[in-house]
Amino acid sequence: MSMTEMLRFRRDPLGYIEEFSHRSPSGVFRLPWGTWCVGDSDLALLVLRDPVFNAERSTFFGDLLPSRSAQTEFGRAVRKLMRARLPEYRENVARAVAGLPETSHWPAAGTRLAYQCTADMLLHPHVSPPLHRLMDQAVRVGILLRAPRLTQRARVELLRPKLKRALTEHVTLRREEGIRADEPRDLLDTAIGACPTEVTSRALAELYLQMYSAIVETVGHAVAWSLLLACLHNTPGYPSPWPADWIAREAARHRPVVWMVGRPVPHPIEFGGIPFQTGTVLSVSPYLLHHDKSRWAQPDMFRPQRWAETDEHGPYLPYSAGPFICAGAAVAHTMIVDTVTALMSDAHLTVAGGNLSPFVTNAAICRPFALHRTTKAPAHTLERR
Repeated sequence: MSMTEMLRFRRDPLGYIEEFSHRSPSGVFRLPWGTWCVGDSDLALLVLRDPVFNAERSTFFGDLLPSRSAQTEFGRAVRKLMRARLPEYRENVARAVAGLPETSHWPAAGTRLAYQCTADMLLHPHVSPPLHRLMDQAVRVGILLRAPRLTQRARVELLRPKLKRALTEHVTLRREEGIRADEPRDLLDTAIGACPTEVTSRALAELYLQMYSAIVETVGHAVAWSLLLACLHNTPGYPSPWPADWIAREAARHRPVVWMVGRPVPHPIEFGGIPFQTGTVLSVSPYLLHHDKSRWAQPDMFRPQRWAETDEHGPYLPYSAGPFICAGAAVAHTMIVDTVTALMSDAHLTVAGGNLSPFVTNAAICRPFALHRTTKAPAHTLERR
């Protein structure tokens, strides 16, 4: 990609891929950095749902688990744990929101909030303090979602090997001590219990960090988008006309955190009129499908009220779709809604800074903004400063 193209992409990444999609006559187009993207909604849904593209293991887990059935069992076990502990999460959110300063800085505050409310679920409190300190550092720097700034990436690269080493040692220790798979103390117990014995401790540590990111960073950034979009689009000085569930759904449609998912081509095939070789990854952008003008009414507008209307829905895949849809999609949505509800409850919210052009790396995260929250105003009032 030329420097000019890179600058255009950084300035407006989502508009950039929309332009490429509109210029493609076949519905499948090549991005300047060499990967292929399926822009046509019908073809994109075929990639995500057709058994031809979904017969092998999910690329989300890569080679960390030995089989598709192992991947499925692992996802179910994590979902079961987090669903069972949703009441605990809801109580934690209420306490954490009550302790927020009047002005907080997002999206960093979102990931810290999600971590604070899941910390004991992710790693039970009796684990050695050094490992807890490393996890705390991981939250501050964002260990798995690729940081948009070079200084952040440098801190991540220094921390990552220390954290992986400490986790690998701890996994080995737990395996030697034995765990009760039917009574997991935390996410790590669940991961150990759900993995085949041939999975190495190092691979288990990688799996744990992957799920940590999916829970903490994805939820935190989704909450940040929900707050920013709701505040920017509500009429100043008026109560919010939308429930938190509508806000969370519309934010996930309008600015999905997961902006690209992919499926490998299983054998030489012609798709969208273009020949592809085995192993080529066809990417699908939830953002493009969520803004398809032939499928959505006024897709470029943030309209939470569309979720009360049966004819307003096009293809919706904030957590992918088909056989490899995120196993914890419903749980994640509940966590996001619970957090947004707690932040809006009996509070007056205003935002300063932030805009709708995201930082895009391996996720689409909102740019920094300040959230000012006071609890003396009428309930559910949102206002743009």
